[in-house]
Amino acid sequence: MKNLILSTAALALTAGMAMADGHAVVRMGTEGAYPPYNFLNDAGEVDGFERELGDELCARAELTCEWVTNEWDSIIPNLVSGNYDVIMAGMSITDERDEVIDFSDPYTQPDPSAFLSMNADFDIEGSVVAAQAGTIQASYVAESGATLLEFATPDETVAAVKNGEADAVLADKAFLAPVAEADADMTLVSQDVLIGGGIGLGLRESDAELREKFSAAIQSMKDDGTLNELIVKWLPDSATF
Repeated sequence: MKNLILSTAALALTAGMAMADGHAVVRMGTEGAYPPYNFLNDAGEVDGFERELGDELCARAELTCEWVTNEWDSIIPNLVSGNYDVIMAGMSITDERDEVIDFSDPYTQPDPSAFLSMNADFDIEGSVVAAQAGTIQASYVAESGATLLEFATPDETVAAVKNGEADAVLADKAFLAPVAEADADMTLVSQDVLIGGGIGLGLRESDAELREKFSAAIQSMKDDGTLNELIVKWLPDSATF
């Protein structure tokens, strides 16, 4: 990762941030359990689409950044309490979340969600559907009238279908497609579910200047095409800008 030092003029926004060698460090919080967006590689390091994108955004914004992992169900509270400075964890921008934290400009288009089931004729009506707790998919299932089973991690939602606890799982299609390809007993239900407003970085509402720095970096990557290149590399079924 290219670590560039914050300019003196920008230091005012870093009062709550960690320090290293006398310089402010922006702590990037992610789950590390949601491939291809973010995961831990064989060396135990954060990897994936958001790691590569986040490193480039930090370089363009001239920020020194480090990565930390946090469980999904406490990822917003621990941002607000100051355990890290940014959430970059496949988090869709929603009105409900925006009441608690701020978001950068989106770095993906609204990503289609999908149902994964062992029944190709799956119908949500009257079904039991697994979803990761605190996600837009969990809210969608709850509002649909189906029975919602919530789990702490995405892998647990898939396991619930395999062991018969749930009839299907609803999650980002980019996460479920490789699961379906690797398991002949699992199938993606044909119709995508479009929910959410794209994925962005989550920041504390008090960090407006930091938010603007990241949004400007995102826009620069949209303008020169490098963001689309990363989307094609890591999320080949997703829409580009």
